[in-house]
This record gives sequence, C-alpha cells and structure tokens, in this order.
Amino acid sequence: MIVFKKLTYKNFLSTGNNPITIYLNKSRSTLVVGTNGAGKSTILDAISFALFNKPHRNVKRNGLVNSVNGRNCEVDIEFETAGHEWRVHRGIKPNTFEVYQDGNMIDQQTNVRDYQKFLEQNILKLNHKSFHQIVVLGSSSFIPFMQLKAWDRRDVIEDLLDIGVFSKMKTVLKQRNSVSRDAAKSSKILLDSTKDKITYQKKHIAQLEGINITAKQSFDDDIASTQTKIDDLYFKLVNYPDGLKGNLNSLRKVREGLNSDKGRHTHSMKELVSKAKFFEVNTACPTCTQEISEGVKSSMLTDVKTQAKDTQTAITLNTTAYDTAIADITKVQDQLTEMANIHSEIATHNTSMTGLISKQVKEVDVAGPNNDLLTMLNDSDDIRDTLDKAQDELLYNDIAGEMLKDTGIRTKIIREYLPAMNALINKYLQVLEFFVAFHLDENFQESIKSRHRDEFVYDNFSEGEKMRIDLSLLFAWRQVAKMKNSTNTNLLILDETFDSSLDDEGTDNLMKILKTLESGTNTFIISHKPDVLESKMAAKIEFTKTNNFSAIK
Repeated sequence: MIVFKKLTYKNFLSTGNNPITIYLNKSRSTLVVGTNGAGKSTILDAISFALFNKPHRNVKRNGLVNSVNGRNCEVDIEFETAGHEWRVHRGIKPNTFEVYQDGNMIDQQTNVRDYQKFLEQNILKLNHKSFHQIVVLGSSSFIPFMQLKAWDRRDVIEDLLDIGVFSKMKTVLKQRNSVSRDAAKSSKILLDSTKDKITYQKKHIAQLEGINITAKQSFDDDIASTQTKIDDLYFKLVNYPDGLKGNLNSLRKVREGLNSDKGRHTHSMKELVSKAKFFEVNTACPTCTQEISEGVKSSMLTDVKTQAKDTQTAITLNTTAYDTAIADITKVQDQLTEMANIHSEIATHNTSMTGLISKQVKEVDVAGPNNDLLTMLNDSDDIRDTLDKAQDELLYNDIAGEMLKDTGIRTKIIREYLPAMNALINKYLQVLEFFVAFHLDENFQESIKSRHRDEFVYDNFSEGEKMRIDLSLLFAWRQVAKMKNSTNTNLLILDETFDSSLDDEGTDNLMKILKTLESGTNTFIISHKPDVLESKMAAKIEFTKTNNFSAIK
C-alpha cells in the first residue's frame, strides 16, 4: 500500500515563492474550497507532476512554471510504501528530478527516462493512467474508465490485479525475440558464409594436393628419363674393348717403328739405285782407275737389282703395315673420342640429375590450409551452436509468447476476477440507487441491463447516471486494489464530483459510500459547495488568491 503523507510546491502554476504544503494523511476527509482560479485543482497537478512528470490537466511543461517569477518551480511529495519512506523532488528551471529512500538519494546514473521508469515500476508499481483511475474522479481533464480505449482499460485492470508484470514480460520477451531473431539471422548468414568458405577451402586443398601429385609425377618422370639416358650411355661403353689407350700407345710405337723402317729402306733403295747407276755409267773405278770388267759389272748389277727388289718388297710391306697401323690408330682414336663423348654426355646427365635432385619441386604446403580448414570447421560448429541456441530461444519464446498473449494467462486471470469485479461494481451502483445490471466482459466491453431487461451501453445514459457508473467503478477498483495490495493507496480525490452531475440524492448516497471506506483512506473533495459539504467533512482547506498568487487561507 502507498500512503501519501505530504505535498509541497512553490512557483507552480499560480503558486509563488511562498510554498504551499498539504498534509495528505492528516484527516479522514478534507474539503478543498476556493473561488475559480484560486488553486484548488493545483493539488492534482502537483501530485501528478511530482510522481509522473506530467500534470493532471492538459498543461504544457513550461506552462507549469509560475509566469510572474518564471523559475524555481519545485514540487515535493512524500509517501511510504514497502516499509520505506520516499520523497520525490521535481523541478523546472532548473530541471531537477530526485528520488530519496529513507533520506538518501537514489543513484541517478541512468537517464531521466529510465529513472522515471524505475520510479513507476519498482517503487510506485503503477503508471499515470492507473493512478488516476483509483485516486481521482472528476475534473474536466479526467477520462473515466468507460471512456478509455479497450487496451487502456486492460492496462488499468492489469495494474489492479498486479499482473502488469506479464505485459512487461511480453515486452521483454519481444525484445529478447528480436535479439534472438537477429542472432539467428546473423548466425545463419555467418554459417552459410562459413560453409561456402569451407567448400572453397576444400577445393583449394584438393587443387594444392593435385599440384603436388602432378609436380611429383613430373619430377619422377624427369629422374627416370635422365637415369635411362645415363644407363644407355654406360651400356654403350660396355661395347668398347678394354685398354684402348694402351693399344693406342702400342700402335703408335708400331707406327714409329714402321716409319723408322721406311726411312731405312728408302735410304737403302737410294744407295742401291746410286750403285746401279755407277756400274751402268762407269767402266773403271774412279778411285784406282782400274777397269771394271763386264763380268764384275754384270754381277754387281745383278746383285744390286736383287737387293733393290728385296728392298722394294720390304718397302711395300712396310707401307702396307704402316697404313694398317695408321688405320688402327685412327680407329682407336675414334673409339676413344666416342668414349670421351659418352663420358661427357654421362657427366652432363649426372649434372642434370644433381640439378633435379637439388632443385626438386618441393610439395606445396597444405599444412597451413588444412589448419585454416580446421579452424573454419571449429568456427562452423560454434556458429551452429549459437544458431541452435538462438532457434531454441525462439522456440521457447514462441511458447512463452503464446502464454503471454492477451488471450493467454493474463486473460485467464482476468476471467477469474471479472465476476468479483462485476459484483463490486453492481454493489456500489445499488448503494448509489442506480438499479441496473452492469457487466464487463474479458474484452472490457460493457453491457448494462435495466430492470426491464433492456440492454444499454455507457453512452446511452445521462451525465448523472454516467457519474454513478464512474463512481461505482472507482470504488470497485479501489476495493480490488486493496484485495490485491497492488495499487492500493490511502489517497482519494474527488474533483468537483458533487458540483456537476449529482443531485441531492446522489450526493447523499456518495457520502454514505465515503463513510464506509476503510479508516486508512484520506479523501479530498474539491468543490464549490462549501455550504452543502462543510458540515459533512472532518477538515477544510480554503484557497485564496492575492496579487495573482495562490495561498491557503
């Protein structure tokens, strides 16, 4: 229960620098009177502004500041709830908003809007609309319950039944749903992107492995081909006889011997030819001058010719042998040249082999890409887990959402309480001597039946009858609030309720109801009929206006 205790304000509307203080729980009933414009209804505006940052009447914020002084507009309200003393201080020019718990100001690190939300949801546990449905009746700015939209009626009832938390839960659930939906969407996009990356990475690794296979095959082919060439060349060398160099040396010696023999034979032949010419030309010895006989000459010529013939034969044989030796030497030299060329080729191929081995095509590194792939797969698992959690959250939220729908658990609770609410409304209608059967359905649409079973709605009735319905609803809601201990409060303000639509009989009936209210109720009646009501009230506050400033007489 909220027990409002004291209201203080200055430079608020017509009130000047001299503050006005109203003790809200001092008297069971208080009559508030004064001339028009004296500041009676300012009480309502001050309370509403202090608690909800908006006046009761339709006045702009800057219009709340006293027009003469123009600044230092301040409102303080003190109340007790949940075992704590609270004070709310609010001001304009300068702007201030402070909430005190047991004399200590509550931390204001949050913005003003959040601070106000904290005040309404955690301390007051009611909003501006619900507050006025159980605290205030009357005045030109007041909107009776029956004139509210269906969803606004529902808000009031939910606050009364203390099930507004389900609406808050629905709002929170909606926010969570939005977060989960965004998370699921982002995770889905990220998962699809990661899947594409994984597919590409696998293709990339396959390509790299293909490159490695191709490169290795090419390398193996080059090695094999070079080795085959080397083997073929070595096979060729096998076909050459051993010791060719030794043979060459031997042949060269033979050639040299033959060449020497050739010179010797040639020299002998020259001597023989010279000797033969000598005997053919000379008939006497040139040295001793003795005559050479024909027999000697013939014998000598015959001997020379024989020797010449033998020498020529030796020369012929020598030439043949020499030519053979030259041919053999040439052959061996050619073989040695061929072998040298083969060895050169082998050396060239060995060099190529060494080059191939030293410059072996190294395998393209797939360890790095494989590690990247593993990271992608792990990331994919994490993203999938996040997606699964978000989808599970959405599923749970859908189930909770079904429960928190207007047609869900809240409607079920309201449906349970509606018979008691309707009974209370009809009880107060009976006290006010308005004999109709009033019924609110779960959609908060009314049906009103007369004694003759004629069916009506709220707008079908006169202003006085509407006032009786409004009063019945007000007291019914207060009773429900008391039972639920939700928005229960000591404060009740009737603003000009007795001045407009109620006749004398209605006034008397209303006073009967006020007398039956629990002892903790503090009723303030704002009226222009002090002569009618003063005797019926425990206290009176009279507002006057002097030099355009409101004050309490």
